[in-house]
Amino acid sequence: MTHRQLLEIPFSSGRAGSGPATWGQRAFWDTVRRLDPADAPRYNLATAAPLDPGLPLPVLLDALGRLLHLHDSLHTRLLPTRLPPTAEADLPLRQVVDPTGALTLEVEHCPAGADPAGAGERLHRELAARTFDTATEWPIRVGVVESGGLARHITLVLSHTAVDGAGLNRLVADLTALCLGTPAAELTAGRSPARQPLEEAGFQASERGRKRDAAARAQFLRKLRSGPARLFPGAEHATGAAEPFPNAVLRSPALPGAVERVAAAHRASSSSVLLAATAALTARAAGTPDAVLSVVVNNRFLPDLADAVSAVAGQALLHLPDATAEFGDLVRRTHAAALGAYRHAYYDGLALAAEIERLTAEGVPLADRSCVFNDVRTVLPAGGPDPAGEPAGEPTTLTWPVEFEPRPGLSYALDVRHSAAALSLAMTADPAVLPRPEMARFLYGVEELILAEDRRRNA
Repeated sequence: MTHRQLLEIPFSSGRAGSGPATWGQRAFWDTVRRLDPADAPRYNLATAAPLDPGLPLPVLLDALGRLLHLHDSLHTRLLPTRLPPTAEADLPLRQVVDPTGALTLEVEHCPAGADPAGAGERLHRELAARTFDTATEWPIRVGVVESGGLARHITLVLSHTAVDGAGLNRLVADLTALCLGTPAAELTAGRSPARQPLEEAGFQASERGRKRDAAARAQFLRKLRSGPARLFPGAEHATGAAEPFPNAVLRSPALPGAVERVAAAHRASSSSVLLAATAALTARAAGTPDAVLSVVVNNRFLPDLADAVSAVAGQALLHLPDATAEFGDLVRRTHAAALGAYRHAYYDGLALAAEIERLTAEGVPLADRSCVFNDVRTVLPAGGPDPAGEPAGEPTTLTWPVEFEPRPGLSYALDVRHSAAALSLAMTADPAVLPRPEMARFLYGVEELILAEDRRRNA
């Protein structure tokens, strides 16, 4: 039988300060505070992994302590300057970087002969299901399964106000290196200095930051005025109480290699291939020639943000006319359009939302923004599929793991994920727009479009 222990990792002599919240902190904080409390944990970012053959617990504790010194976002709290925080009006928000404190580590002690993986899975689910009070606690939660004096499984859960997907990837890489004994100075010596959140807020308030924000929002609004106002006309006539949004996950062992080969053939990125296929299936499902997608952009192409462990991702609006055209041509057009759109995804999201609200109130026709694409893949680990090799022999599977509370203004959200052995397409959709059979048809259609192009290129 397992038992739980709480260990505190003391933190001192850290960087300190306070100032306005960054655009990313404000946007995620505002989103989460408007959710039903039961739904808020789905905005947590969580990852877990076995530690084989095991790691001495003191080594892990030391690495976590040094990690806090590397990244200010991990010991930053967010304080609204005007209460109550449930008010509908936008609230000024400040970030406070604590120079001292403690990180609580939840250790599940697993007796000899017990299953560390099972205990780790249960601990992961438990920690990921808790909300964060970002005003009173740090936005990181760590759980470890210990057996025989060694850490055998680790869980990291973070508030989305602290990191985005790319930031979490960097965090995991840094923690791994620290656990292997890499000095923090050596870890950061070979990369561009990343702005800490307070520095980022300072840039955003500067003349250069304000100009970049204004230009990006102006570009977004131009695209809003040019795209089709509604992709799925039937959705506006739905009646009755909103149903839960199903989540479908298509896991394809054949896609990783096929995506890379198609990308190489058309001199595009693998993300552009997946984005093009998503656009084609969106147009097909909507019965329109055009597709408009809100694409999540990690903004790590900006030099000062390349290695940032913070929330700096934004959204670009991508309008693709003639999205049901020949797929190779669509891939090339998508890649060119995406590169242009990504340059304008770093802006004040709440300021943009206010402008959109004003234009909507004035009756200005605006493009559909209800279809969201997010490629959250990282670099494949060693031993992953060879892009030049044959597709894996395992069959594609489709599962329905969970349902979410309805999300106003969303037709669907499609996340691209991968492991070393497969690529997964995870779709959450409004059943009034895409019922379950249509969701399945959409996901299998994305896969088949890419596999068919791969077969054609290799015929």
